[in-house]
Amino acid sequence: MIVVIGSVVAAPGRVDDALALSLAHVQRSRAEPGCLSHAVHRDAENPQRLVFVEEWAGMAALQQHFQVPASRAFAKALSTMATEPPAMTLYEAAPVSIPRA
Repeated sequence: MIVVIGSVVAAPGRVDDALALSLAHVQRSRAEPGCLSHAVHRDAENPQRLVFVEEWAGMAALQQHFQVPASRAFAKALSTMATEPPAMTLYEAAPVSIPRA
């Protein structure tokens, strides 16, 4: 599984627009093949910062997601609302069972 953690800091007065754009992107992305989960959250310490948490079945699914024209348009539009370039880190992960006492 691939886990994506991303964030963007919206410019003053643009966070509501950035959040609306991001929510539409999240809804669209959830329907894509290989998307296990996709969410956007507002940072409790910095309300101008949006944080994305995504889980993908594998790198091929994520790369296909990056090629979707709507995903590319989203990234471009979101960048115009940001104070700095968006950040994104990818992780390869596997679920871990927690033993019960």
